[in-house]
Amino acid sequence: MKRFPAWEQRAVSAQDVVAHLKSHHKVFVHGAAATPTTLLDAMVGRSDLEGVQLFHLHLSGNLQFAQPRYRDAFVSNPLFTDHGMRGAVEDGRAFFVPVFLSDVPDLFATRRIPLDVAMVSLSPPDEHGLCTLGTSIDAAKSATENAAIVLAEINEQLPRTYGATVVPFDRVTAFVHTDRPLHEAHTPPIGEVEHLIGEHIAGLVEDGATLQMGIGAIPNAVLSRLGDKNDLGVHTEMFSDLLVPLMKSGVVTNRCKNVHRGRTVTSFVSGTRELFDFVDNNQLVEFHPCDRTNDTALIRQNPRVVAVNAALEIDLTGQVCADSIGHRIYSGIGGQMDFIRGAALSEGGKAIIALPSTARNGQLSRIVSTLKPGAGVVTTRGHVQYVATEFGIVDLHGLNLKQRAQALISIAHPDFRAELTREVREIRHFILG
Repeated sequence: MKRFPAWEQRAVSAQDVVAHLKSHHKVFVHGAAATPTTLLDAMVGRSDLEGVQLFHLHLSGNLQFAQPRYRDAFVSNPLFTDHGMRGAVEDGRAFFVPVFLSDVPDLFATRRIPLDVAMVSLSPPDEHGLCTLGTSIDAAKSATENAAIVLAEINEQLPRTYGATVVPFDRVTAFVHTDRPLHEAHTPPIGEVEHLIGEHIAGLVEDGATLQMGIGAIPNAVLSRLGDKNDLGVHTEMFSDLLVPLMKSGVVTNRCKNVHRGRTVTSFVSGTRELFDFVDNNQLVEFHPCDRTNDTALIRQNPRVVAVNAALEIDLTGQVCADSIGHRIYSGIGGQMDFIRGAALSEGGKAIIALPSTARNGQLSRIVSTLKPGAGVVTTRGHVQYVATEFGIVDLHGLNLKQRAQALISIAHPDFRAELTREVREIRHFILG
C-alpha cells in the first residue's frame, strides 16, 4: 500500500501528545483491541492534571488511570463496564453510564457529552492521507468527528478496515508512531454446559439466517455448530475468531441479507492476531458506527435475524438482568435491547437470551422467582422471546405469567425446580401443573 508522504516526520513522543490534555477536559478513549495504551500510560505520567473526565466502552490492557492513587486526576465514566473497571465503579471512583449502545454516538454528536478530546488508535495513512479506526469503530467515529482535539497512536499493526472507518490524517492534532501488538482476547474454553446451550440454539438457526453473536463461550459454542448451514449472513455489533472459519468455508455468504448484502457487518472485533489479519484490507467485512449496526430499523430489514445475548439472571416473569449482580455493576446495557427488538421484528427472526442455569458452581439458580435488589432489567418481560439454558429452550412470547413460570422452571436446574415452584405459588398463588 502506498503511504502518505513524510507523515512519520510529524510524529512526536507520547508525552508530547498527551501534553495537549488539560484539567477537566472531557476525553473519549478508544477501546477493545484498539485501546491506545501508549497514550494512556503517558497520560498517567502527568502529575499536573485533575478532574479529567474519561468516556469509553470496553477497554483492554493495563488501566493505570483506574487505580485509587489517580482518583483526583482522572474520573472514568464507562458506557460499558468491563473487568478492568468493575472495582473502580464499585468503590465509587468511576461512574457507570446506562445507555443503549446505539445511542452512544449521538451523545457526542449532540454534545450531550461535549467532548474536548478523542484519544484513539489509527492505522497509518494511505496515499490519500486517510487513516482508519481499525478494529473498533463503535462510538470512536463520532468522537473523532465531534471532539476539538484528536490525539492518536498511529500503530503499524492496527488493521486497515473498510466501511465507515476513515479519519483524515489532517484531522489529527498530534500523534505518536508505534509498532506494537494489539490487545488480544483469546477464545474462552467451551464447557459441557455451553456445548449443550449452543446445540439448542444452533437448532433454531435456519439456512439464510442473519446472525448477531457476541463474544464468550456460549456464542462460540453456537458458531462451532453452524458448519452445516448455508448462506448465513452476519449483521452484528461485534464478532470474534470463531466466525472466521464460517466465512472462509463459505457458510457465511451474506447473500440473503437486505442491508449491506454480500458483506459481513460489524462495529468492532475482539480476538486474536488471526482475526485482526483476517479483517485487514478485507472488503468483505464492513465496520460501521454502532448507531448503524445497532439501529433496530435496519436490523429488522434482514431476514431471519438470530440474536444471541447473555444474561446474569432472569425472573419467572421474563425480566432479564444483564448488567449487574444486584447493586454491583457488572457490564452494561450494550446492544442487547437493540438486537433483541430488531430480531423480534425481523421476518422469521429469533431473539434469544442464553445463560447457564446456575452460578457459583451450581450453588445458585440463575432463574429466580424475584430478581436481586438493585438488579438492572436490560430486557423487559415485554421484549423477551426465547430463553435457553443447558436444559432446553423455551419461547415466552405471548405466554401469560403462569405459563412463563412453567416454561422457565422447565429449563431451570432440576435441583431448584421444586423451590421455584413453591416460591411462585407463594408470590402469585399459581398452582403449576
